[in-house]
Amino acid sequence: MTESAACPDSGLSQSSRPLTRRHALRSTLGWTGAAVLSSSAGRAAGFTSPNERPTIAAIGTGSRWYQRATGLTGQYGSAPRMKDLADYVAVCDADSFRRDLAAGIVREWTGKDASSVADYRSILDDDRIDLVHISTPDHWHAKIAIEAMLAGKDVYCEKPMTLTIAEGQLMSRICRETGRVCQIGTQQRSDKRFLTAIALIEAGRLGQVRKATCSIGGAPTSPELPIAEAPKTLDWNRWLGPAPETEFRYLAGNNGETQSWSRCHYEFRWWYEYSGGKLTDWGAHHCDIATWGLGKTTTGPISVDPEMVQHPVEFRDGMPTDQSRYNTATAFLIRAKFADDMEIEIRHDQGNGILFEGSEGRIFVNRGRLTGQPVEDLKTNPLPDDALKKVYQNRELTDHFLNFITACQDRQDPISDVHSHHRALSTCHLAGIAARLGRRITWNPETETITGDDLAQSFVDRESRRGFEIDLG
Repeated sequence: MTESAACPDSGLSQSSRPLTRRHALRSTLGWTGAAVLSSSAGRAAGFTSPNERPTIAAIGTGSRWYQRATGLTGQYGSAPRMKDLADYVAVCDADSFRRDLAAGIVREWTGKDASSVADYRSILDDDRIDLVHISTPDHWHAKIAIEAMLAGKDVYCEKPMTLTIAEGQLMSRICRETGRVCQIGTQQRSDKRFLTAIALIEAGRLGQVRKATCSIGGAPTSPELPIAEAPKTLDWNRWLGPAPETEFRYLAGNNGETQSWSRCHYEFRWWYEYSGGKLTDWGAHHCDIATWGLGKTTTGPISVDPEMVQHPVEFRDGMPTDQSRYNTATAFLIRAKFADDMEIEIRHDQGNGILFEGSEGRIFVNRGRLTGQPVEDLKTNPLPDDALKKVYQNRELTDHFLNFITACQDRQDPISDVHSHHRALSTCHLAGIAARLGRRITWNPETETITGDDLAQSFVDRESRRGFEIDLG
């Protein structure tokens, strides 16, 4: 699922305090001071001594990090598993209420007080911290992840990785240049059902695969949201960060985990200013698997056609004309075509999951089931014993978080690496651009540019608010 926490920066004073880059000179062969790098791969699962465990900081502490950090009950979120593999020593959030809850949770887990900060840059400057866990709204992901890698940290970033295609291009470049490990939170890549689906395709059990249909559900609408005063615990300017300055809007009601409609916590995902709606929410998960299954992780489509799109507000030149309501697409049927006529179809209906269609069969996969005749045929014609391991980069199958920790130890790409996820997510971003403009766009996957449409190309990047630009040192 997508991230829901608020993430801080230090406001418009950022340009007056440039990030230090002393960490960038560290060896990319290991964590500073982390004995685990010299250990065996098996020991990464247990870290039998406290000084062998990596230290980690949470940047953004909403429900994607841990539901209890929003004041709700339950075990939803990534942190309850991550804490088994690394020691949280710092938490950071633009909302002091959530930040204080998170600090209390870390104290319960570790018996120690965590650093609790409103400025993520102090985490990047902290020599104690090996890893950062980014669970912020989407519009903060790239800035924090890039600056963290430049500061010598390895990164676990909840999906979607970026708000724009240009951010993905930059993240991929910085990841290569720094040698850091960055795992994206598309945990379906570590799920046996999805791995089996990929293995079936790679074994030719579907024949020649020509199409993947990603059914991701539609987005909600909202009532008109009045301008309101932000909660006293929330630094609204800091939460907005790179996004355009705008008024805080809020309406209490029986809606979702926040019991409200707003431009902020959790509900940020229904505003193009901070997210891509369902196209980058569930789309980031399912298009990621579809891209993998079609063998397109190093390229992209050549055209994206929005055959049907509905938005809850009117648009002019790709921009919403009403700032008082959710604005991401609520219903859609969008086709992404590749140079060899393969196709990814993204739609809001037909349930939730991915349908792969080949010349000799079809399979459907989601988090609850894997079905189709090729699946039934496994009873009499099983895959080779090592088929899933080969799909999983010849590593032993494990959960997404242990895959990340092991990749950090071995200095290898994790299963959901920046580079392949960028390619998959670019299809989602292109679908969003086509949806906003209401027209077919042509994409050059080699140059990663939209051709013949200057307005559409302008959406490949976005201008960050002054003082919140990505700091490349």
